[in-house]
Amino acid sequence: MIDRVAHTTTQGLRTVIDSYLRYLQVERNASDLTIKSYGEDLDALAEYLEESFALEPAPSEVTTLDLRGYVSAVSEAGYSSSTVARRLASMRSFFKFAQRQQLVEKNPAKPLRNPRKSQKLPHFLSTDEIGKLLNTPPQSSAAGIRDRAMLETTYSAGLRVSELVGINENDLDLHDGLVRVRGKGRKERLAPLGSYALVALEKWIDIRQLSPKSEKLKERPIFLNKFGNRITTRSVGRMLEKYLKESGLDLRTSPHTLRHSFATHLLDAGADIRSVQELLGHKSLVTTQIYTHLSTATLKGVYEMAHPRAKG
Repeated sequence: MIDRVAHTTTQGLRTVIDSYLRYLQVERNASDLTIKSYGEDLDALAEYLEESFALEPAPSEVTTLDLRGYVSAVSEAGYSSSTVARRLASMRSFFKFAQRQQLVEKNPAKPLRNPRKSQKLPHFLSTDEIGKLLNTPPQSSAAGIRDRAMLETTYSAGLRVSELVGINENDLDLHDGLVRVRGKGRKERLAPLGSYALVALEKWIDIRQLSPKSEKLKERPIFLNKFGNRITTRSVGRMLEKYLKESGLDLRTSPHTLRHSFATHLLDAGADIRSVQELLGHKSLVTTQIYTHLSTATLKGVYEMAHPRAKG
């Protein structure tokens, strides 16, 4: 067995990882969550390679075979195919950066293929279940009025929870029924708001009270916690769980389920898939197409129940 020793004259793997994360923050303006995810993925890779090499290697010493061994170890540890694919994406991006910095001759992660995903249809609520959920927050308290407005806005515009909590005063146009949202990669889009969401928003805005800290902000948040500051995604999740229990709905439901339901209901009603793609802010149509599979499954169920000769 040949001993592999890291070159002392070159930068170690962790040093380059630190440089890469700074690059994401400063040059790419990546979100804190993105940087955290990449950091965790690359830290796990570094730990594996340090054990394999018996010390910290330089990026130039890492081969495709080393990375293939790491991917196999992650898969054998029981991680899902989506997690493995994400870690592969982190590696490809990192070694692409190292290649641009002339720290490696070629990207050793490039030849690796993503694992085949088992495509799971997203969980969604029926229109009746959505109605039941949206009517659960009590309108006798400020918290209930706020919660109704958040749920109505999320479902009405098909928002991610991060997009919901990121809405500021200058993003809302209640007269034209539009909200400007910032999606993945800080890409902006305009989303329409339905009449129920507009009524709920107006009711909330009339009573909302910003903290002195939030009042001074250039971009003042719409949705606030009990202290008058911007509400967090975690708080939205806890809020939803509370109303699911009160309404007796499926506890698997997450804030993202409202987005899934939004897309499914539009397609079930005959909306064009390209329009739904735009409304969701999906970069690729492939991402949106999973909802057509879900719509087809729903229609098939209706057909089998209703058609006299659907089953023998």
